[in-house]
Amino acid sequence: MAGVKALVALSFSGAIGLTFLMLGCALEDYGVYWPLFVLIFYAISPIPHFIAKRATYDSDATSSACRELAYFFTTGIVVSAFGFPVILARVSVIKWGACGLVLAGNAVIFLTIQGFFLIFGRGDEFSWEQW
Repeated sequence: MAGVKALVALSFSGAIGLTFLMLGCALEDYGVYWPLFVLIFYAISPIPHFIAKRATYDSDATSSACRELAYFFTTGIVVSAFGFPVILARVSVIKWGACGLVLAGNAVIFLTIQGFFLIFGRGDEFSWEQW
């Protein structure tokens, strides 16, 4: 039952993050949909972790080159997702208020993704593979 509550909480926080992103795009003062390209970063951010988890078989090791490379690529993706709206606001494609809403949405979404991996990625009897 604790897993279901965690799943509902993660769903709720993901909806809050996407609401911030949509508000940054669709409010009448902003009205530009270029910040929606951060959805690509949301989709590709877990991919290095999945590849590293599949490629490394020794789970007892404290570190491996593949896992560290996956952390590096994931960090680059997350930093790019935070930098993209700032660059758009700097070149006056979007307004700074929209940039703030998109950055708030980024923070919530990436914390949701991290929470998902912390809760369901432990490899114990309750995992995300059951869903």
